Amino acid sequence: MEPNVLELAFSESALEADTADATDEVTVRLLDAAYEQFCRMGIKRSTMADVARLAGVSRITVYRRFATKEALVEHVVRREFRRYFEQFASEIRGADTVADRVVLGFVSSLRTIRHNRLIGGLMAVEPDSVVPSMTTDGGRTQYVVQQFVAGRLREEQRAGQVAAGVDVDVVAEMMVRVCTSFLVVPSHVIDLDDDERMREVARQFLVPMLGPPPA
Repeated sequence: MEPNVLELAFSESALEADTADATDEVTVRLLDAAYEQFCRMGIKRSTMADVARLAGVSRITVYRRFATKEALVEHVVRREFRRYFEQFASEIRGADTVADRVVLGFVSSLRTIRHNRLIGGLMAVEPDSVVPSMTTDGGRTQYVVQQFVAGRLREEQRAGQVAAGVDVDVVAEMMVRVCTSFLVVPSHVIDLDDDERMREVARQFLVPMLGPPPA
């Protein structure tokens, strides 16, 4: 059975940096080739032989580093989401308030995932590789993402930027569900490509969940 890529990406191991990927030249070349192959043809229609050919190595070389196609897919998707989290952290770093960070994070998440060549492309042409992870995996993927968001909000709460009485787990749950809905079900009311409109939505509906601003 083909893996659901978001479930792979948001597994506990996927959120940890894999330094071997970044230091081994052949592994990097294989991951780059696999990324291009999956973007062009999707996961289902791609084979290990395709990746080997694009990388200019033998199929045996691919299998020495990735025992299965599923393992290769996992590493490619993990790398994409590591890049996303790095971009996310960079974008919100310059925001002055927690409200600004929530708005930036919301807009950045939707834009980056939707327009990512791999994840966004698969959602458009091979949705059964992605969407089941969001909707029919018993909530596992959403829960891991929710825990990531809740962790960031908890840090804000400890710093006095979020009201002490706010249940950050519930707030994170609502934020993740809103993002998931926008990703899975096209909106006929809100233009997701209009960043200014999306910022307005975040300020009107997400920011108030943080409670009153600190005095």
